Amino acid sequence: MKLVKLIANLGYGSRKDVAWMFREGRITDADGEVLYADDKVDHARIRIDGEPLDPPPGLVLMLHKPLGVTCSRKDPGRVVYDLLPPRYRVREPALSTVGRLDRDTSGLLLLTDDGALLHRIISPKADVAKVYEATLAEDLRGDEGALFASGTLMLESETTPLLPARLEALGPRQARLTLHEGRYHQVRRMFAATGNQVQTLHRVAVGALALDALAPGEWCALGADGVARIFAGTT
Repeated sequence: MKLVKLIANLGYGSRKDVAWMFREGRITDADGEVLYADDKVDHARIRIDGEPLDPPPGLVLMLHKPLGVTCSRKDPGRVVYDLLPPRYRVREPALSTVGRLDRDTSGLLLLTDDGALLHRIISPKADVAKVYEATLAEDLRGDEGALFASGTLMLESETTPLLPARLEALGPRQARLTLHEGRYHQVRRMFAATGNQVQTLHRVAVGALALDALAPGEWCALGADGVARIFAGTT
């Protein structure tokens, strides 16, 4: 792929804008040598205004989604793309969220421009665990773990029972729940089925991948090791 098209697809501007950047000498190699549009150079050695070029297609991001932010491209309020550099919103191929966290749920959110990887992660066949921590309005009754693990719990308005889920009590009104599917508002509806209400909900891990030290609103690109951790322990 020609450099002009490559850089334009990464969201740095239109092809006309990128051609102008070449003429201005803003695009160089790692040694500071000015590049020209027909040069052949490794992606990792390209610099724009002295900064490394964004990762090529195949990008996977881990983001700590704060409360009050929507997993959408268009919304009256803040969306997850507002937390990324503006050019990430217009990359080609497009960067999409891997599943969704609702506005009132915080925690680990993945984004990728790799459609095949996205579908592999969310496919029930992949058996990727999603781990949530919830604060509840009422004390746990004590029988929720057995109910959630039974594989017989039916949510209101649905006709297929939930897959078995694992509950770990962290306190009288705190619980960690591990799911292997992702139905609409599933955690909130599961506790509602027991007569309780989720007050706060936070996703702490996907597979063996955890947020670690990322603060709310922070993000990082995942390498091959990070992506492998998503599938660690799956069949």
